[in-house]
Amino acid sequence: MVLEVALIDVTPGNEDDFAAAYAQARPILAGAEGCRSVRMTRGVESPTRFVLLVEWDSVEAHDVNFRQTDRFAQWRGLIGPYFAGPPLVEHFTDVPA
Repeated sequence: MVLEVALIDVTPGNEDDFAAAYAQARPILAGAEGCRSVRMTRGVESPTRFVLLVEWDSVEAHDVNFRQTDRFAQWRGLIGPYFAGPPLVEHFTDVPA
């Protein structure tokens, strides 16, 4: 399992519209093969910053099963207009305790 972390800065004044677009777009992402969970959080100190957390079966599941499909275009078409700039996206794995 890998965790996709995307830092998304939204154009000031569009936070509520972005959140509404995310609510509409979430099922598109959550329905992708290999997607285990989806969660969006919003900054308290920086309310224009959102953090998307997605658990995937693998990096390939994210890249191939989502980013290389029409689902990604639909997803980005709904939420992308609110971006202040390109999101910073990275993948992480758990550190054994």
